[in-house]
Amino acid sequence: MRVLFVHQNFPGQYRHIAPALAARPGYQVVGLGENPGDELPGVQHVRYKAPDPAGEKTHRYIKRFEAAVRRGQTVARAALALQQRGFTPDLICCHPGWGEGLFLRDVWPDARTLFYFEFYYHSSGADVGFDPPGQTLSVDEACRVRTLNTTHLLSLQTADWGQTPTEWQRSRFPDWARPRISAVHEGVDTVAMRPNPAARFTLADGRVLVPGDEVVTFVGRGLEPYRGFHIFMRALPALLRARPQAQVVMVGGDDPHYGSKPKDATSWREKLLAELEGQLDLSRIHFTGKIPHASLQALYSVSAAHVYLTYPFVLSWSMLEAMACECLLIGSATAPVQEVLRAGENGLLADFFDAEALAETVIRVLANPAEYRELRVEARRTVQSRYDLRTICLPQHLALIDAVATRRLPPKLPHLP
Repeated sequence: MRVLFVHQNFPGQYRHIAPALAARPGYQVVGLGENPGDELPGVQHVRYKAPDPAGEKTHRYIKRFEAAVRRGQTVARAALALQQRGFTPDLICCHPGWGEGLFLRDVWPDARTLFYFEFYYHSSGADVGFDPPGQTLSVDEACRVRTLNTTHLLSLQTADWGQTPTEWQRSRFPDWARPRISAVHEGVDTVAMRPNPAARFTLADGRVLVPGDEVVTFVGRGLEPYRGFHIFMRALPALLRARPQAQVVMVGGDDPHYGSKPKDATSWREKLLAELEGQLDLSRIHFTGKIPHASLQALYSVSAAHVYLTYPFVLSWSMLEAMACECLLIGSATAPVQEVLRAGENGLLADFFDAEALAETVIRVLANPAEYRELRVEARRTVQSRYDLRTICLPQHLALIDAVATRRLPPKLPHLP
């Protein structure tokens, strides 16, 4: 069996499944992507050259689609090069969000295809129009948002089956498409991501944080509004006043991964620090940038309260990993957080926009840590029972791949325990 994984940032969501397939006798696994990625055992990583961007005069509705077509063309040429070297896949697993899957069917018409459908855009009811609340989208902007789905619609037509990580993300796709999309999460390695009572996290100034310290944590790839960075920052003045021993550690880069930079500052961090100038004890606020995964696990282990806020959008791995490490998670009452987090059972929920209430919740947690011990334990149980890599998600993903490869559709996936 020959399997091709296609992802701009390979391995991406295929980090675990690609080597699992490569370990099977008789399997040849190739990963195709633009950017350099981690080496995976048994997987050959092939890169393609970055395509040209959309033209400056392209209509703004279709700039993203033109960029997707250019990328799809580049990937098709890379696929032809693989074909000329003798590689013809039996199965293609592809994240089509950037256009990489548009033309693979034209290169390999007989290959089976499983596409990772991450998010389908709407002009209401999800991320668009969410912040600030109550805003009314213009018809012009609603038309632009509708056009964002062009690449997905073409990909839905060419894929044999689809996969998405949560039921809420699946629910965003059109009625006619949902029956051909399975909700299978990539999974969390709960053996690696687990509480460590001996953990130590060293700050840039040399101070060492340990379990039992008043450490408030916030993690995102980018410090940006999509992940509630602005709300969290606005909660800090009251939090730091009420808890003089608290240390706040924020992980993430200044470049936004979703949305755009602020118009009046170089980053959202710069903008929020300027907005809150004079209200924050900056000696107790620590911006780490992006850190290695082992350091992240140590940070979760010393966390007394972990805040995860998000627009109704894709769910971050960091939230589930924090729960696996028995963090006391305070999440926004938004989808798809509420698919995982149950208030008072395995964590706490907060109104995304209410910075004052968020501060009060964190203050209450820091003041009475023993009261929330069972929520921490249940948070890890939730991840183990629903999102564990080895016992839940990897078996489901392998079963899905086998069903697509052998045309046994719809797939029958292993049930949760």
